[in-house]
Amino acid sequence: MKGDLHCHTRLSDGSEGIENVISMAKKLGLDFIAITDHDTIASVSRVKVLGERYGIKTVSGVELSCYDYKRNRRVHMLCYMPNKPVMLEVICAQICDKRKKVGKELIAKTMKYFPITADDVMRFASHSTSIYKQHIMHALMCYSYTSRIFGGLYNELFNPKTGKIYVPVQYPDVYEILELINQAEGMAVLAHPYEYESLELLEELGEKNLIDGVEVYHSRCEKQGEDELIKIADKYSLVKTGGSDFHGYYSSKPCPLGSRYTTGEALAELEKRHKLKFGK
Repeated sequence: MKGDLHCHTRLSDGSEGIENVISMAKKLGLDFIAITDHDTIASVSRVKVLGERYGIKTVSGVELSCYDYKRNRRVHMLCYMPNKPVMLEVICAQICDKRKKVGKELIAKTMKYFPITADDVMRFASHSTSIYKQHIMHALMCYSYTSRIFGGLYNELFNPKTGKIYVPVQYPDVYEILELINQAEGMAVLAHPYEYESLELLEELGEKNLIDGVEVYHSRCEKQGEDELIKIADKYSLVKTGGSDFHGYYSSKPCPLGSRYTTGEALAELEKRHKLKFGK
């Protein structure tokens, strides 16, 4: 058995709808899937219903945006199987509100350089809980100012160091997010730490026994990174998960659904630890 535990839809910054992603997973022969949209649990009920309809196991999940202020780095934390997802609603709403405000500011700045309108962007952002840079780029594609979402123009506009219209989003501290995941009775898995250069944080959280797993297998992590993450995961007895980080055609590089995956054994271990930890 294998499944993809890191997938995004139009509810955040993916290009495809929930049903299409689940349908694709079934066609690809995956045994289970987790929809882990950024900072929203709005899809939990629908994902379960669609999973039953298509005959594929679904794992409830969300990818929470946070920050390691000690090292000045972005962090993404995956939360799986929360028994009390309502405990995450407030922080999700706060993060999305901040991202929407930044998104509107980015739209206004983009309009100073290109003859697009807010409506052009919202045409693609209307299904999402936030406004993402991909939505702005999609609008610019429609005007033929670029032929792809990521590339030269994206870097010119949004590069964190040199982007001429870049505006940062202030995210909550990683420890605050971990406390909320615990209150929600969910399992915390550090997402793509090799890509975000968060190995020191991974060691710190593993030593403090504050996370349950680490995303070892990821579409933007090469074999060298996987080997290093496996060593750390084994050192702290963390569950080793995997996922493609699927975004459809809103991806920065090709990452087909299921191209990285979690084994059935790893999912069973995550479920076992969840039951032992929270008794449900």
